[in-house]
Amino acid sequence: MPCCSVTEISKCIVYPEKRSTVADLRLSVSDLPMLSCHYIQKGVLLTRPPPSFSFDDLVSSLRRSLSSALSLFPPLAGRFYTSPAGHIYITCNDAGADFVAASAKHVTVSDVISPGKDVPLLVREFFVFERLVSYNGHHKPLAAVKVTELEDGVFVGCTVNHSVTDGNSFWHFFNTFADFTSGACKINHLPDFSRHTVFDSPVALPVPPGGPRVTFDADQPIRERIFHFSREAISKLKQRTNSKVNDGIKSNGNGEVITEAKKKNYDRTAEISSFQSLSAQLWRSVTRARNLDPSMTTTFRMAVNCRHRLEPKMDPYYFGNAIQSIPTMTTAGDLLGNDLRWSADQLHRNVVAHDDATVRRGIADWESNPRLFPLGNPDGASITMGSSPRFPMYNNDFGWGKPLAVRSGGANKFDGKISAFPGREGNGSVDLEVVLAPETMAGIEKDTEFMQYVSEVCYYDC
Repeated sequence: MPCCSVTEISKCIVYPEKRSTVADLRLSVSDLPMLSCHYIQKGVLLTRPPPSFSFDDLVSSLRRSLSSALSLFPPLAGRFYTSPAGHIYITCNDAGADFVAASAKHVTVSDVISPGKDVPLLVREFFVFERLVSYNGHHKPLAAVKVTELEDGVFVGCTVNHSVTDGNSFWHFFNTFADFTSGACKINHLPDFSRHTVFDSPVALPVPPGGPRVTFDADQPIRERIFHFSREAISKLKQRTNSKVNDGIKSNGNGEVITEAKKKNYDRTAEISSFQSLSAQLWRSVTRARNLDPSMTTTFRMAVNCRHRLEPKMDPYYFGNAIQSIPTMTTAGDLLGNDLRWSADQLHRNVVAHDDATVRRGIADWESNPRLFPLGNPDGASITMGSSPRFPMYNNDFGWGKPLAVRSGGANKFDGKISAFPGREGNGSVDLEVVLAPETMAGIEKDTEFMQYVSEVCYYDC
């Protein structure tokens, strides 16, 4: 498949159908570090609409629904500006979002999905603002949509400035956009634009001359694959990591046997989660494939949502970034010299410990030394986990069925960048978008401990 496979048909600016009444929003302690990151690029692959609904009809419908969605999410139709004091704001000035219609009629759904193969580079052409750093929101739209007609399907790609949204806010907007397209008259959950949170700060971020740049080499050779893990496979992983926990709660120490019903309420923080189990397996297998010196430190960074970790809790539909990164570090020798449960427990302990006090310490630490988020893998021994299998990616039904697959563009991709998606069949299944150096990818493809849990994806209703 040739790289340049998509032809632009039309381009316009879509404005909100109603004027904004939202005041200027100051970027928070969680927003500002993302100014050196690329825009978020995520999209959905769909079957073709019914024959009675032409591509031109679809384009018109998407423009109207985008206009409606922007009215509920006016920051995405705004722009950045920097105050004389150095604070960066979103001005909700109704400047609009980009909308592009494109054609790739020689490309099939099968070409995009490419089961058992690397994600094809042509997927990156389904998005706009390739490699655009978020700081450019001062003069570029903060959001854009590109819809591409394929031979037997449609791809809807959404691009949003990463200093404006995290994954929670991104998918809230994307779901709303899809709901309007499918004919919804009422949206159940409105975004919360309040800035009266612990993340709001009077501290300004010093911006380097010429503006921030990404902190990794975007031209390094990488491979990208989607690995699918069924509910059954993840259940087996979880059983492996929790075997000692389950053995240890047969009795509560007073001679009382803990029944299955009581076990469910028996110190939930003691149980290693399914996702922590899967992450630990990936960490071990990637580290083994990298053939690191046993004394070398390896780091697993996991992005976590802080909305529910704070006291009092933030609104779950708070619009903006409310995330922090949890680093877990150990030596390659310890990681591989111990079993899977040990690795998963290292991740588990850090996630459980990330409470209200930890979040606030992280904010105070940033305020004492304001800085951009250092994405990348400079030592060749790190993994960065982003996104979440809890995000409602397959809720994006534009009116003729749920997506066949979720894919992302080339944004923020480097050796060791992993993104977690829910599996299409739901029920706790997970897809991992894995980006690795070519030799490392070849290594995990041969790693039997890892590949025994991988299965083929069912992209249609099976």
